[in-house]
Amino acid sequence: MLLKVGENAPTFSLPDADMETIDLADCLGKKRIVLFFYGRDGTPGCTKEATDFSDHEGEFNKYDCLLFGISRDDCMKHAEFRDKEGIGLSLLSDTDGKVCKQYGVWQSKEVDGHKKFGIVRSSFIIDRSGIIRHALYNVNYKGHALDVLRLVKELNS
Repeated sequence: MLLKVGENAPTFSLPDADMETIDLADCLGKKRIVLFFYGRDGTPGCTKEATDFSDHEGEFNKYDCLLFGISRDDCMKHAEFRDKEGIGLSLLSDTDGKVCKQYGVWQSKEVDGHKKFGIVRSSFIIDRSGIIRHALYNVNYKGHALDVLRLVKELNS
């Protein structure tokens, strides 16, 4: 089920690349949240997307925004990916896919004529009270970080 603008964002607790638990509920009330879901660490499109968000993290911070990347990779893989690519933001590990399912990004795709499940590249902008302000499904990684930053800026005006 796809989430819609105006709905409460599902809360969760997930480990980051350093195996520290990030609890979304602890972040609410303090900052806006941007969650971006991506397929796998180290693939070309996912690497570009994660590094683009990381490169603009300072600009997101100016708008009181925390960034979290989420995939089903484990913490060790996230740490290797983060260190290799110089990613500064938190990468969260959803190995069992529960959060991916809550956010509606775990979907059936057709690959080489076969149906298989995977993460559909998606992003969510959540306000301080936990309400989804933007739910962007099936996005293209090219320029996506700047598109999301523009939407965050618009929320500020």
